[in-house]
Amino acid sequence: MVDRDSGQLRHLFNEQDEAVKKSISMLLKTLKTKAPKCKVGICGQAPSDYPEFAAFLVREGIDSISLNPNSVLSVMCRVAEMEATLASEHH
Repeated sequence: MVDRDSGQLRHLFNEQDEAVKKSISMLLKTLKTKAPKCKVGICGQAPSDYPEFAAFLVREGIDSISLNPNSVLSVMCRVAEMEATLASEHH
């Protein structure tokens, strides 16, 4: 088992790595195509620590994001900005 908060292992993980983001993107696209009624959410530290990561998730079609209480307002603002951008692109 790996603890994401381990100081000894932290250097091995980077949720913003392009390979990780590509994997998430592929997963979301596949689920939206093959199981369009399936809702997809993410629980983890990255959206709380990196509002841009939360925006990436929204852009890729995530349905819900779990956040730490101290990051809710800043991430909600970033998510709202991304949703507005996406809405304007679709019109």
